[in-house]
Amino acid sequence: MRADHPREHWVNVADGLLDAVTPYATPGFAQYRLPGRTSRSGPESDGLEGFARTFLLAAFRLAGDPAAAPAALLERYAEGLAGGTDPGHEFAWLPIADGHQTIVEAASIAIALHETRPMLFDRLDPGVQERVVAWLGGIVGKHAWPCNWVLFKVIVEQFLAGVGGPYDQDEIDRHLADVERWYVGDGWYTDGAGQNYDYYCGWAIHLYTLLWTRMSGADATVHRDRLRTFLDGYRHLFAPDGAPMHQGRSLTYRMASLAPLWLGALFDASPIEAGATRLMAGRTLDHFAAHGVPDERGVLSLGWHRPFLPVTQGYSGPASPYWASKGFLGLLLGPDHPVWTAPAVDPDAGELSLALPAPGWLLHRSDGITRLVNHGSDGNDPDTARDDPHYAKLGYSTHAAPETGPGGRAENIDNHLTVLLPDGRATRRRRIERIGVADGFAASRYADGEVVVETASVLDGPWEVRVHRVSAPAGSVVRDGGHAVAADEPCTVMPGGLTASVTTTSGKELVSEIAGLHGWDTAAAALRHDENAFGAHSATPYLVGAHPGGRTAIFVSAVRLGRAPSTESPEIAVHGEQVSWNDAAGSRVEVRLGREPAYRRHGSVGARVVWTG
Repeated sequence: MRADHPREHWVNVADGLLDAVTPYATPGFAQYRLPGRTSRSGPESDGLEGFARTFLLAAFRLAGDPAAAPAALLERYAEGLAGGTDPGHEFAWLPIADGHQTIVEAASIAIALHETRPMLFDRLDPGVQERVVAWLGGIVGKHAWPCNWVLFKVIVEQFLAGVGGPYDQDEIDRHLADVERWYVGDGWYTDGAGQNYDYYCGWAIHLYTLLWTRMSGADATVHRDRLRTFLDGYRHLFAPDGAPMHQGRSLTYRMASLAPLWLGALFDASPIEAGATRLMAGRTLDHFAAHGVPDERGVLSLGWHRPFLPVTQGYSGPASPYWASKGFLGLLLGPDHPVWTAPAVDPDAGELSLALPAPGWLLHRSDGITRLVNHGSDGNDPDTARDDPHYAKLGYSTHAAPETGPGGRAENIDNHLTVLLPDGRATRRRRIERIGVADGFAASRYADGEVVVETASVLDGPWEVRVHRVSAPAGSVVRDGGHAVAADEPCTVMPGGLTASVTTTSGKELVSEIAGLHGWDTAAAALRHDENAFGAHSATPYLVGAHPGGRTAIFVSAVRLGRAPSTESPEIAVHGEQVSWNDAAGSRVEVRLGREPAYRRHGSVGARVVWTG
């Protein structure tokens, strides 16, 4: 691991990525047809994606230090622009169409052209300039999906406005108003209507709204203030070793998670010191490099630490991972910028407990691992109710991933409270209904047919204490799962009484543990192969208990993901529907769900937390 991550290192990594894709360019460099699974948009679209996303990386590399801009890189993308926009060229780009991937890639091309304009666009042959403007102009009036896609149109049309091309100001204004409706406070946007909270808030919505101000000259104050507030929480979605939180879709973009950190420095809108920004970003770059990213060919594959298609979506093609280019946004900051010259500052690596009410999350960190407790993001718009494992789980982590292979998706054990009905059907947490979020506490409910599950999560030292209130018919069985852990070698299983623990045995040990505190009958572990993004062998500890039926029943568990030897799980007391215990800090905790949910934490010193729904 590098000590300081200077700008030269980032330039070298960028150059390596750009050199590695060159053999996959079509004659004339209009498309880059990388090896891998074709997306649902087809190979022509995938080839355009390869051009657009690597062009974005090249633009950051070129624009941040024009004096050191490699002429060959400029020439390569200038030739690609000429060929891609020539209808007679063998590898000409598809025209921009309603709801098509071309809309996405047009935005990357527009940003790259804007940032490199003096050295590239302005020096193109006038005929090529006209063709580029005409191709991009095809976006005007086209339908974009009602999510971050509307900002692709904003970016492209704003670029066109700056070069005398066709654009529709009403469209720009309307789509910016769409985004404004998705703002929920504390710097957070949902990605379209509903509860879609994930990396798109940072690497798309914050990024594009601020780049729009950079292109248009509009007042950036509101967007800068929102980004600053967002970063105050977002910075904690990374572990001290640089591992990013494994939650949400498009995770194969990997280093794109760094874009908001660099954006804060670019717009002087960050609560993070310049030297800490550099160190945080560098550690994430190191984290992926240590896990084989890029691969032995120097290529970014579809996956996470390794090629792994279940972490992708149907729109993901072989070049999709190159949205990782956004993670190199810092290269726009020239060599003399404080983010590169300030002394390195170690980010806070101690224990953490933080509530993020906007997305409905709790963050807690110990043992160098950050965990996310999810009571707010289900990945659904108001008209759908899917149970995507990248959104619907109770918990996520920087060092563990949900089971996303076909078996893991179907059985749905990890980080999920499931009711197994007498007819064999298993309930699923599709739509999350929030109950509340407070300091160290979050709660929600979900309904599936006649079953209603209410869950409260309380942070207690390294543990997450889960209080479940379950309404289910007689003969039902209740199951609660902990974190799935994975490695290249089989995991060690250590069941014992009402506690199940699984440990990775390769590299630094990682322990996932679940303890039954009330209502449970047995503890066990589920073992799987090639179902997890973190390794070929995975395991999940879980609890099982019988539901009495005819009334609500309380089940309480304690979940831990860490490295240190196990600490004693909390000792709880259940009185009717109220659960209470003394936490690791000596505070009295009381939780009640049902018609009048409440949470109280009374410490001998410090703040007193009282939340009533």
